Amino acid sequence: MRISAFRKAHFNAAHRLHNPNWSKEKNEEVFGLCNNPNYHGHNYELEVKVSGEVDPDTGYLIDLKYLKDVIAEHVEQRFDHKNLNLDTAEFRKLNPTAENICYVIWTILRGQLDDKYDLAVRLYETPRNYVEYPG
Repeated sequence: MRISAFRKAHFNAAHRLHNPNWSKEKNEEVFGLCNNPNYHGHNYELEVKVSGEVDPDTGYLIDLKYLKDVIAEHVEQRFDHKNLNLDTAEFRKLNPTAENICYVIWTILRGQLDDKYDLAVRLYETPRNYVEYPG
């Protein structure tokens, strides 16, 4: 039986959208208020989807406590209450757009989960704006 399991999590972080190769004017034109040199923050909501075959011995696709712990250790502790541009190695040279944050989280989680699982990550920057990376 193929099935999907989901885990929700959240973290709060600040960022600034900025391309250092562009002029101040072009950055302001493209990124608007998100280019504020003093940064701005979001309450990010994360949804992790793991898909695969149910283990006939346990009845589990994946132990959801294990998934919860992986997300807490490798995503929440890494990004919560951080300035993504300044406090994280992942975004020192990568513009922390929702798209890039989502992909980075997917990459981190992919490295922690068995290859037998398919993985998708959905990241809500606001209740109305979200991105998804299905792997």
